[in-house]
Amino acid sequence: MPNISTLTPTNHSLMVSLDRSLRVTAANQEMFELFYGLDDDICGTALCDLIDPSIRTKVRSRLERLLEGQQTRFDERAVDLIAPDGAVPADLIGTSVSRGTNQVVGVVVFGHLLDETTHAAKQRASRRQLSEMDAAILERIAAGTSTVQMAASLFLSRGGVEYHMTALLRKMHAKNRTALISKAYSLGYFEVSSWPPRVVPERIQ
Repeated sequence: MPNISTLTPTNHSLMVSLDRSLRVTAANQEMFELFYGLDDDICGTALCDLIDPSIRTKVRSRLERLLEGQQTRFDERAVDLIAPDGAVPADLIGTSVSRGTNQVVGVVVFGHLLDETTHAAKQRASRRQLSEMDAAILERIAAGTSTVQMAASLFLSRGGVEYHMTALLRKMHAKNRTALISKAYSLGYFEVSSWPPRVVPERIQ
């Protein structure tokens, strides 16, 4: 799953890359976390579907003007992004991405969360921290450990393991173990290039 967090300017907390159909092809960590409650990750989603319906047509028109080369940048203030936890206002800046001299191949959109949403965003992030037991179970699921093996190694009953797994599925809005681990990796719960999988310490309460 593409992550472009290292490219995000310091004064913008969100960043998405769009193809010529205006669908998300990559996003930074903050954008993934903002929309963590979608059934799947946001890649492949039309950006305008994540924007308040009252302004979608206007934003789509401005994005299309970028693709057509009629302008190279746009600014849109106080746009409501429709995240799973509710509307999140942000200032958006879009810029075209060209190949060669004339061919526009896509658009990059930066978003700056407005001050009143910054605290709420931090609260949402804190709610996604894991207990030590949940972290241990998530690591074992990612490693392919069976429920019986988890119960033995963590000194839990099988029902206890399943209780924690159900809570993790609900917490991350995942339908099954595979979706759970995919979403956990996309949201940065695991250390990069680590085997067996390890949850990063910052994600553990």
